[in-house]
Amino acid sequence: MFKTLDRITIDPEVFQGQPCIRGMRIPVTLILKLLAADKTHAQIIDDYPEIEEEDIKQCIEYA
Repeated sequence: MFKTLDRITIDPEVFQGQPCIRGMRIPVTLILKLLAADKTHAQIIDDYPEIEEEDIKQCIEYA
């Protein structure tokens, strides 16, 4: 069963309508690229302290 992706937002006024995390200017694609570059969840959170673990999980689920 699919879970609601309540942390992924799409707003034409924010980051050109790209899917972002909670309305911030942090696109889902950035998080996915960081994960593909072997960054750990902890490293991503260190680099982007406004990001939470659940945000990263929902980016993966969104993909």
